[in-house]
Amino acid sequence: MANHKKEYDVIVVGGGHAGCEASLDSARMKARTLLITSNLDNIAHMPCNPAIGGLGKSHLVREIDALGGEMAKNIDRTGIQFRMLNTKKGPAVQAPRAQADRRDYRISMRRALKNEKNLDIKEGLVEKIIIKGEKAIGIKTQTGIEYKGKAIVLATGTFLKGLILMGKLSFPAGRMGEFPADRLSDSLKKIGLTIERLNTCTPPRIEGKTVNLSTLIEQSGDTPPPPLSFSTEEIKTKQIPCYLAFTNDATHKVIKKNLKDSPLITGKAKGLPPRYCPSIEEKIARFPEKKRHQIFIEPEGRDTTEYYVNGFFTGFSEAIQLKALRTMKGLEKIEITKPGYAIEYDFVLPTQLKLSLETKRIENLFLAGQINGTSGYEEAAAQGLMAGINAVLKIRGKEPFILNRSEAYIGVLIDDLVTKGTKEPYRMFTSRAEHRLILRCDNADQRLMKYGHRFGLISDEDYERCQRKYAQIEKEIKRLRKSLARPTRRVNNLLKKLGTDPIKEDTPLSQILKRPEVKYRDLVKIDEDERKISSEVAQGVEIALKYEGYIKRELEQIGRFKRLEEKRIPLDFNYSKLEGLRIESKEKLNNIRPISIGQASRISGVNPSDISLLLVYLKRRKFE
Repeated sequence: MANHKKEYDVIVVGGGHAGCEASLDSARMKARTLLITSNLDNIAHMPCNPAIGGLGKSHLVREIDALGGEMAKNIDRTGIQFRMLNTKKGPAVQAPRAQADRRDYRISMRRALKNEKNLDIKEGLVEKIIIKGEKAIGIKTQTGIEYKGKAIVLATGTFLKGLILMGKLSFPAGRMGEFPADRLSDSLKKIGLTIERLNTCTPPRIEGKTVNLSTLIEQSGDTPPPPLSFSTEEIKTKQIPCYLAFTNDATHKVIKKNLKDSPLITGKAKGLPPRYCPSIEEKIARFPEKKRHQIFIEPEGRDTTEYYVNGFFTGFSEAIQLKALRTMKGLEKIEITKPGYAIEYDFVLPTQLKLSLETKRIENLFLAGQINGTSGYEEAAAQGLMAGINAVLKIRGKEPFILNRSEAYIGVLIDDLVTKGTKEPYRMFTSRAEHRLILRCDNADQRLMKYGHRFGLISDEDYERCQRKYAQIEKEIKRLRKSLARPTRRVNNLLKKLGTDPIKEDTPLSQILKRPEVKYRDLVKIDEDERKISSEVAQGVEIALKYEGYIKRELEQIGRFKRLEEKRIPLDFNYSKLEGLRIESKEKLNNIRPISIGQASRISGVNPSDISLLLVYLKRRKFE
């Protein structure tokens, strides 16, 4: 055994998406940081879909960006196709998505890590958390080296006792071709954390030269490509198309005939799978009435002919995967370059965490990513960022940084995990947020950049640009309220062409813009005092005016929500002694230890009557 001479403020274990954000943000806050991972070549690896963003997920990415994280910038640097989803729906559920060049994404993120001056990066398999008293003080690797750190962030992904399953075949692995972290899982159990199992699966990769792309439906990106980072002015790289295929009766027959080959169907894979990203065999078994399922054929990068078969997640043996894929139009002669597989792994029940992502049992030990029961790169990165920030704040003796549900999807994500827990891989959706009209992709900078700037993660220049943008939005809104459109023949003819009613009297432009048929760009033909503003400002003005009434009501709801969040509960509160409280509520409240009445009200099994009783007691105690 040997101690490494250099001591660190923060040690991050794991080089996936959570570990990258945790280590970068810790180092950027000027904390001496160590990132240690089992394979330096696989930092920021995308073992599943090579894409960032999508519904619910892009909200997290934009929030990460507004707080000073790297994910959005990295995908803008390395993306090969960009699209805005849900454009026919309201702004609350519109979201950008970018297909990544898998190799370039990994290389670019590693470069960002290497260039961070307060960050050391090492390769090693961590086997033990070193505990002194009830505090984490370091880690020990497989080779016997001990690293001392004031705070530890575990971002281990699927590596804790990872087990890959393909048909009847199974073998230990954290990911295909990488060692699992078996002893680290045992170390966590030894220090008293409750651990359970989850499972998920990946689809195969196929050789593009064996695909008949001409028979598939081509899906192109948007022009111009929508960036994910607020700091990206324009994406100039050439976009690459994706393709759409479909399963059919022949595909379903192969799958139904071989269901016993899949560990996800037979139960050989332990733990629950992701509900919203099921394997192809689970889809066919659960929805026998569906005649076909969409399969997306997505490029792995610019300099490879491999394609990712999105939608064909599976635990079948390679032979069955090939047989089923070849039944689809355009894939009749395909060759598999990498088979898909199922993987089961340990995770820590997230109700054992504080809202700062520090464990309740062990001080200075933070968890982020799939170790907390989530799925998805974006969910992992969001937790990594928050864990990295809070680890630094903790060792500096400052209050933790906690985002509430009304100001960020990150707040929704962490509150759901810590307060409600999960028994299956958790995925973010816009439907999980009560205030999604306020928590839009486009305004994440307005909501959160002030925090990133406060922590030194957002530059003065970027923060001032954000402030200027929203000052321009406010100025333009005021101008449109004062500027009048006159009921001339020209104006009314233009309104008729847009499919909306003519005006009969002088009308503020702000009122005309509120009409569903009218866009900000249409005002150019009506506005006598036209102003040239950026597309970002125009979008902000349009959303603010069109949804003004809804936003006002939602802000009132948030005000009521905040009053509950501001009613704090002492951390040492003994619920067991509270007469009239149901036994189930006592157990859950003592276990989760909510910090506020608002959080207590969201605990499963805690009823409104329990909350009323708690409110009465806290009010009485305040005046004792």
